[in-house]
Amino acid sequence: MIDELLSKSKKVFFDTYNRIPIEISHGEGVHLYDKNGVRYLDMFSGLGVNALGYSHPKIIEAVSNQISKYAHLSNNYLSEIQLEFAEKLLKYSNMEKVFLTNSGTETIEAAIKLIRLHHGPYKKIFSLTNSFHGRTYAAMTLTGKQKYKSGFEPLLPNIYQLQFNNIDELINSIDENTAAIFVEFIQGEGGINEVDKEFVESLLKLRSQYNFFIVSDCIQCGTGRTGQPYSHNYFNFIPDIIVTAKAIGGGLPLGAMMIKNQFNDIFSIGQHGTTFGGNPISCAAGKIVIEEVYENGLIEIVKENGNYFYEQLNIIKSKYSDSIKEVRGRGLMLGVELTFPGSSIIKKLREKNILSNCTNENVIRLLPPLIIQKNEIDFFLYSFEEILKVL
Repeated sequence: MIDELLSKSKKVFFDTYNRIPIEISHGEGVHLYDKNGVRYLDMFSGLGVNALGYSHPKIIEAVSNQISKYAHLSNNYLSEIQLEFAEKLLKYSNMEKVFLTNSGTETIEAAIKLIRLHHGPYKKIFSLTNSFHGRTYAAMTLTGKQKYKSGFEPLLPNIYQLQFNNIDELINSIDENTAAIFVEFIQGEGGINEVDKEFVESLLKLRSQYNFFIVSDCIQCGTGRTGQPYSHNYFNFIPDIIVTAKAIGGGLPLGAMMIKNQFNDIFSIGQHGTTFGGNPISCAAGKIVIEEVYENGLIEIVKENGNYFYEQLNIIKSKYSDSIKEVRGRGLMLGVELTFPGSSIIKKLREKNILSNCTNENVIRLLPPLIIQKNEIDFFLYSFEEILKVL
């Protein structure tokens, strides 16, 4: 049956995904079930999207209630649920204005347009090596990994990459011709890499000198995933722009670009827009996510469980240092860097009914739903160590 589905899929779809040979039936909590009733622990949560897991009763109720009113409304009209969601989003981000989108990459595009409009087309925009910001043209140009850009040239001009955590290159590259720098304070696709405190301090000094924008890309590392609202909160400063998506929609397409009021007059009416951005159903789900994470204590549980997970992974590392090079990350955004390619480990985990992901070739990326409990973390830890024992 699976082989038949895979064959049909290849006939119907562009061949851009390496499909996992499982037909998912449904999900409950932190688990996914296949058509045969086999239960899998999901340590990837749809690439960090399903913050509250699957079939969350509050999301189901909110979405059902909203769709009974209207599923879509042009952004030319006022929508109460959209406004309620936006107010909560701004409250917990310490920002003042928001533009709602459908996705992370669309949010990146909005930020680049805002920056270009303010600083002009000739000032430089920087990102960091090994970064990932999306697959549309501007976002792809900004992305620091060449494999995502190869074959799509020419890319956008005046966008460059700086070496991750290289303070000397940062100081030598930033000047009065700089418009902005995009930073994932914890890189996701790049392998769960955290920006150094000293790098951030240098960045802030340069911003004071040259008055460019710092954009915090929290598309993957936002909405409480790291144990803080956003990963830049670990450095105790507020960026000029925050871009976020993935988890804020609770499984529905939703993204947001947030700014401080001093940047509010850059866009004028009609200069930017979106048909589906801030969809009412997505906002209904997003409101539940924000309430659960920030108002009902989930972010504290993420911090506690994340610390436990990190400590236990390091205990395993101490036993299998020939296989594990490093454990890194914060909260429930963790990476285990192996000393060998990780695809075989992902396959063996799947054989033990655990769904995970490998990024940057040798980093096991762990992005479970934020509602995961310690007993479920223990199941992963036990299974992971059993695999390493055999190796």
